[in-house]
Amino acid sequence: MANGFGSLYVGASGLRGSQNALNVAANNLSNLDTKGYVRQQTFFVDDNYVKFATASISDQAQGLGVQIGDVIHTRDQFLDASYRKENGRHAFYAAGYEAASEVETLLQEGAGESFSSSIEGLYQAFNEFAKDPNQEEVENLVVQKASMFISRAKAVNKGMSDYQLNINEKIRDDVNRINNLSKTIYQLNVEIQRTEAGKVETAMAARDARDQALDELSKLASISYDENVDGIVRVKIEGQPFVDVDRVYKIEMYEDKATGFVLPYWPQLSDVNRGGYYEVFNTKNVDPTKNTDIGEIKSLLLARGDHKATYQDMIHLTSAQYDMGLSKSIMMNEQAELDLMIHSMIEQVNQYLSPVETLSDTKYGQKLIDDGFISTDPANPTTVFVDGKELIITQNTVVLDEDNCCLGNDREMPPKELFSRRNTERYTKVTLSNAAGETKDLYIYNEEDPEDTATLYTLDELEANKALVEQPGFIPHVHQNDNIAYDVAQNIYDLWNKDGFTLNPSDKTPCSFENFYAKMCGELADAGSVYKTTSESLEMTRDQIESSRQGVIGVNADEELTDMIKYQNAYNASSRYINVVSAMIDTLINSMGR
Repeated sequence: MANGFGSLYVGASGLRGSQNALNVAANNLSNLDTKGYVRQQTFFVDDNYVKFATASISDQAQGLGVQIGDVIHTRDQFLDASYRKENGRHAFYAAGYEAASEVETLLQEGAGESFSSSIEGLYQAFNEFAKDPNQEEVENLVVQKASMFISRAKAVNKGMSDYQLNINEKIRDDVNRINNLSKTIYQLNVEIQRTEAGKVETAMAARDARDQALDELSKLASISYDENVDGIVRVKIEGQPFVDVDRVYKIEMYEDKATGFVLPYWPQLSDVNRGGYYEVFNTKNVDPTKNTDIGEIKSLLLARGDHKATYQDMIHLTSAQYDMGLSKSIMMNEQAELDLMIHSMIEQVNQYLSPVETLSDTKYGQKLIDDGFISTDPANPTTVFVDGKELIITQNTVVLDEDNCCLGNDREMPPKELFSRRNTERYTKVTLSNAAGETKDLYIYNEEDPEDTATLYTLDELEANKALVEQPGFIPHVHQNDNIAYDVAQNIYDLWNKDGFTLNPSDKTPCSFENFYAKMCGELADAGSVYKTTSESLEMTRDQIESSRQGVIGVNADEELTDMIKYQNAYNASSRYINVVSAMIDTLINSMGR
């Protein structure tokens, strides 16, 4: 009787196990399109055995059927790690390509009016100026095209600056998202630990959500992680603890007051009171061979740079310094190259129209020295005060080259420059005297000072000379002997075809100003192409890994339906088994009753 009734337990275990397995398969099907859901699989094990006799060889036992040993949360840790690494690398190059594409759009090459058209317009104006610099219409054309050229260059430069700020906001949003993900992972750690503490239940939904958060985090930054025996995942970003067993290390952001740019830093490793910030992302050592080219935020920081660049950021660099630093920032590199192009051109145009030279290298200056207006004694230099500012004049002071300069219709000294600085005049006029009581005027060139941006011929400070905008005839176009300055006008025109411009410190092939812009656009296109090709290649690799990963964690409708049929048949078989055993027991009982 015991064995008979025990057989009912075997059948009941089959019913119970099949029912639960059907529920798991149904749950998989219901989450077929749920993002982040991981397929669950049922595994059966033998139920308890009951000992009912002892034999000389071995004990005799009767099994009580099957039970569900576990419902497996199927994942492949190797595929997860590979996917997250390639996801971060793809995001790095995708962000770089987007920045390069934005700069190309700002230059409007291939669509609409390109910046090159304003360069061509100025070139044609100087062509007409070289033919007859004395014509009022031509002088007006030169000033108009110069004004349009500067206006267009400023618009492009402002577009780059605005996009830097857009990148900055994207960095801010990404860092905030990272901090939110850290809280999510920490809370899920607590939930998983609480659910699985009894070693009975697996926190399926919480694990799915945590893995999805890790996937998203891997796009934003380079991460590493491990899971301890309690089911808690500890996460590091760029090698530093981020989510730990009992806490979250929040990333803070320092905002530069001058630029508005944010710098992500680790507060626990920084000395903020002394201005020491331990940066989260090191953008100075990006190297694919060292796996440091991972994460969208690092790419955005690299593309944005740490300030708005000018030609001053480039002219003092060696080739090695440039290659290791400025060249890696798309925005700063393009800003510096554009500014260098403009500066190189306007500097030479201004030099022809309003030339400067070292004092002792001009006839006029040498005469001032000879006549005692300028001291050559280093211990007692000539000193003058202009508007309360002390000026020390020596043989090496840069001044207007009065011997070789041309004049405009006003016939006034100093001659007007075509491109001027908004807040700095080209010259400071001083009046000198000698021992004989004679006086002479001298026009001292206000040199560019890297410490004072107002003195620099940069796009932020440049404008077409207002005096020439009002009176184009004041543009220098006649020699001091009243001969028309065809030679000067021709020299300015020849600048477009004169080799002597280099794009950056690594550029070993000087080009003409006409080709400068084309080379700049070509370099940008090459950089964009590298980012695009690499991004597309990494995207394919990532998608291939994701496809393999989905083969493990994804829900396949056909497989789940097959399992449901299998478990349904098992349920039916267990039901029939119980009916047979029940009928057998009924027969035995009724037979004994007779």
